[in-house]
Amino acid sequence: MNALALPSAQPSLHFPALPPLTLYAHLPWCVRKCPYCDFNSYEARGAVADGAYVETLLRDLQSEREFVDGRAVAAVFLGGGTPSLFGGSAIARLLDGVRGRIDLAADAEITLEANPGAVDAARFAAFRAAGVNRLSIGVQSFRNEQLRVLGRVHDDTAARTAFATARAAGFDNVNLDLMYGLPGDSVDGALADLEHAIALAPEHLSWYQLTIEPNTAFAHRPPPLPDDDAVAAIEARGRALLAEAGYERYEISAYARPGKRCAHNLNYWQFGDYLGLGAGAHGKLTLRAEGVIERRAKTRNPRTYAELGGSPGGVARERIATARQAALEFLLNALRLVEGVDTALFAARAGQPLDGIRGGRDAAVARGWLAADAGSLRATALGLERLNRVLELFA
Repeated sequence: MNALALPSAQPSLHFPALPPLTLYAHLPWCVRKCPYCDFNSYEARGAVADGAYVETLLRDLQSEREFVDGRAVAAVFLGGGTPSLFGGSAIARLLDGVRGRIDLAADAEITLEANPGAVDAARFAAFRAAGVNRLSIGVQSFRNEQLRVLGRVHDDTAARTAFATARAAGFDNVNLDLMYGLPGDSVDGALADLEHAIALAPEHLSWYQLTIEPNTAFAHRPPPLPDDDAVAAIEARGRALLAEAGYERYEISAYARPGKRCAHNLNYWQFGDYLGLGAGAHGKLTLRAEGVIERRAKTRNPRTYAELGGSPGGVARERIATARQAALEFLLNALRLVEGVDTALFAARAGQPLDGIRGGRDAAVARGWLAADAGSLRATALGLERLNRVLELFA
């Protein structure tokens, strides 16, 4: 046996308790498909039939109530696509329907993704009235030339207006999505974007590098991107700017004011459970009695989802029942967290003793990729930069 490998298959995994549970709902329509986007999203052709789609989402949720198992859902994330294309009444119907079918925690964080150019004051106010208490606004850049190259439908003014409109509607928990390493980007240009975002004082920033994903327009016609040295300079100087402004880096590309980390995403990275509703949505559930983890993927095409959502034919299942599979998936998520996780979480969420990954862990510590801390699993700064190589030690 490879000394760095995990033990091979065991009959089942053992979970002392069920992990926290959140809910993700995918709303797949956009004004226009961006050339870098590999999400399951579709250009809206006319008005979005949001009411009919919400009914399918609720039918889907009804079919998965058995997996809630008495747990309160701690957070809801409405992603896309561009969920802000939906009307306020549709979002209210969705959230009311969620509350009527499962136990939604009284203090649940409810996030809705919005794009500048697909929002207005009345719609933001309606979202707030429906119970949305966190917005995630896809700015990506404050430079109009960069926005044009990225295929965005908004400009700098629309981005700033969207943020101001969110504040006027009463949102005091706002994330801005911002990218760097854009086509033709420079260190100064990327840092200027970041400074503009910081000046708005959002509670959270998702600041991440543009990557060219397969099966996107950029993959077929790759744009010129900055070299590795420029990207490294952007990252080093940008992280310093964020720290000086009071943003804590808690995940590879996530920065938050104290107390404002994204609850749904944090549960995801800590290998909690989540229901996935909507066309192309993914969920992850711990089936404690069976000793397995089940990943559930809903059919991708919205038309097919409208027909099959909530039925056995509308979901594909994959079961994780071996120590190797469960450990690797846990580490794939948890090691993205800058502070790492307690070792006790590994046994609880991956369903096996920590000793099972001793070989890989020792090798990663020896290389300086994992911290030499008996009580935690945490990537070092070098390990965060080489996370794929770290994970290879456990594959």
